[in-house]
Amino acid sequence: MLIGEFAKEAGLSQDTVRFYVRKGLLAPQTGSKGGRSPWQIFRPHDVSIARTIRFAQSLGLSLKEISALLADLRSGGTASQEASILDIQIARLEKKAADLVQLLDYLRAKREWIASGRKAEQPSLSSFMLS
Repeated sequence: MLIGEFAKEAGLSQDTVRFYVRKGLLAPQTGSKGGRSPWQIFRPHDVSIARTIRFAQSLGLSLKEISALLADLRSGGTASQEASILDIQIARLEKKAADLVQLLDYLRAKREWIASGRKAEQPSLSSFMLS
């Protein structure tokens, strides 16, 4: 499929597809049409890769990390680099989750303080932020 159809199928803009190709995240085949700039031909497998890239981004992985993961998968390399990248991201997400719990605790305390008529001392955000 050509870039327009591929972009629609993958749920991406054509500019995003071109960006992913420039970054080496997607590697379409080249067709004979197009003269100096041969057409890029995407396969159904490329749609799966594009969706994987978007999912990895939603998990907070950088494009550099995603590129390393994809290169490792393509080369059939060791799982150690992949596991290392995932371990780092798990730690980042766990930290983010802990920070969100602290912020929620603060907001709940602030809401209770407001509901109680502001009679006690106002909750302090710094008392809820442990890290």
